[in-house]
Amino acid sequence: MNENEQLVDGVRYGPVVREMPEQYGSVPGLDAEELAGPEELERWAMHQQWGPILDLPVRRNHRWTRPTVDAFGNLDGAFATMDFERLYGTFDKFRYKSDKLREELESQLIMLSIIIDRVPGRSKYIVLRYLNMGVIDLDDITDPDMHALARRHLRCKKLRRQIHRLRQLSRKGWCDPEED
Repeated sequence: MNENEQLVDGVRYGPVVREMPEQYGSVPGLDAEELAGPEELERWAMHQQWGPILDLPVRRNHRWTRPTVDAFGNLDGAFATMDFERLYGTFDKFRYKSDKLREELESQLIMLSIIIDRVPGRSKYIVLRYLNMGVIDLDDITDPDMHALARRHLRCKKLRRQIHRLRQLSRKGWCDPEED
């Protein structure tokens, strides 16, 4: 019998498969299951390198502060300084409202893309074109999916008009969106 063969219950088996030595070494007193694998070591190393950068807070725009204003419209506290006015300027209500409407528009466009997949064929584009031209009205559409699509389409169109109007007023330098 060869040294690589094994005899079990009178049956001779082929060469015995030897266990491979640990590629990354071992620690005395610990099982191989307790040691970190190559993927875990790589994740740990990446976290050590990029963790502090990924933990930094993210700020989308610089207009994150809201100064306190008294009943007469005067700023008080640290916001009443010239540096604050020079760095941040006055609060633009038009831009703020248009940003909020833009967020709503994004969610409406997502819903529109979901509904547009439910309506088969190219007829949906013809119906939307007739709806934009004023040939048909929203109440004339009887199919529930097409009605939902048309309603979302009109809502998106209205939001785009409002955002455009608010951006124009913001560029002109108006102060109060309720004045117009």
